[in-house]
Amino acid sequence: MSSSEQTFIAIKPDGVQRGLVGTIISRFEARGFKLAAIKLVTPGKAHLEQHYADLKDKAFFPGLIEYMNSGPICAMIWEGVDAVKTGRVLLGATNPLASAPGTIRGDFALVTGRNVCHGSDSVENAKKEIALWFKEGDIVSWESAQAKWIYE
Repeated sequence: MSSSEQTFIAIKPDGVQRGLVGTIISRFEARGFKLAAIKLVTPGKAHLEQHYADLKDKAFFPGLIEYMNSGPICAMIWEGVDAVKTGRVLLGATNPLASAPGTIRGDFALVTGRNVCHGSDSVENAKKEIALWFKEGDIVSWESAQAKWIYE
């Protein structure tokens, strides 16, 4: 049986600059997920290098860090049943051209280097990313009045 979990979703600088923050938030809310934390931040090179440490040996790494540090990022924690897996489905494939219409990347992006969002790819990575981007006091625990209409 599925269980409630948290995932880290970030709207990258291209998504923020294009005014897609509200649209992306609306898609997660409409699906039934609950927002547990949100902030607009330009985290800096060291923070981004830590976030993307698993990609440090890739040729595109320096450009990725420069791009991610080029403007504000909307960092969020979303909560709900299978939030990590379903969050990735909502975002679509990393390559927007392989993303289905109706997904965020399928509707709003054309190239991998400007694919609008980041989403945790596992529960383990979600926990690491949440700890990297948010302090414990930043996360709000609350009961949505809609919960009884979303969950059995």
